[in-house]
Amino acid sequence: MLTIAFIASAVSGVAKGIQWLSNINMVLALGLALFVFVAGPTVFMLDLIPTSVGSYFQNLAMMSARTEAAGGDGMAEWLSGWTVFYWAWWMSWTPFVGMFIARISRGRTIRQFVTGVLLVPSLVSLVWFAIFGGAAIRMQQNGTDLAGASSPESQLFGLLENMPLATLTSIVVMVLVGIFFVSGADAASIVMGTLSQRGTIEPSKPNVIFWGVLTGGVAAVMLLIGRDSALTGLQNLTIVAAVPFALVMVGIAWALVKDLRQDPMMVRRRYGSKAVEDAVVSGVTQHGDDFALTVERTEVQVPGQRGTST
Repeated sequence: MLTIAFIASAVSGVAKGIQWLSNINMVLALGLALFVFVAGPTVFMLDLIPTSVGSYFQNLAMMSARTEAAGGDGMAEWLSGWTVFYWAWWMSWTPFVGMFIARISRGRTIRQFVTGVLLVPSLVSLVWFAIFGGAAIRMQQNGTDLAGASSPESQLFGLLENMPLATLTSIVVMVLVGIFFVSGADAASIVMGTLSQRGTIEPSKPNVIFWGVLTGGVAAVMLLIGRDSALTGLQNLTIVAAVPFALVMVGIAWALVKDLRQDPMMVRRRYGSKAVEDAVVSGVTQHGDDFALTVERTEVQVPGQRGTST
């Protein structure tokens, strides 16, 4: 069912099905967060946000350099299960999500892109985790054993069961998870269609359908073969696929820096700075400190044309 849903939305295009799903997901997520914020320990959540931000910046350098030597086997298990895995997971999704975001951000400046892709999502994630994490922490302190649940999913549903409208909010969570999956698969299908058609902005519908069916088929095969360990196999496969792509990302970053150096705006800025510097040196050399720089129209000889142009 999810495979059919993301194929249909991907075929409809970015401005139709995908945009509708994204807007629906955003409204549902905002509504769920507001509900938990109001129904949960509101004051505790508000106190948690500044404390969490301060703790983040305090421990950022230390935690960024943390290795197995800092904690032995326990630290190694934590790093492999969380830090290293999520690094690999993000790298494996970089071609799909990166190209998809670049496509929908066409026409934006780099400053707008960084703000919309890095700063705003980080702020939203901070508020989201403060709300749900704060509610879970307070509930654990009050005697409800959420930490003893068998999985993170059970902890989330256990949190909602102890709040009003538990059935409704649980349904909203399942819908959110489904739409998140559909949105991610949409991006993958469209980007793979784009790559297989030499970078076309609008890949053909049969091409998008092919990649969507193939993606759903791979997931189904892994679930049938792996059963309970299917997620572990997917995680291992993701890490293996991400390792060589890490080198590709380094090359992409260097290529971006080289391309930005040749951007007309950057070239114009360098030439402008050089021209002003040369003019000041010439003015001081010829007139001392008593000179002024002026801007005026000039006749420019255009190569290959007779006469002049202004």
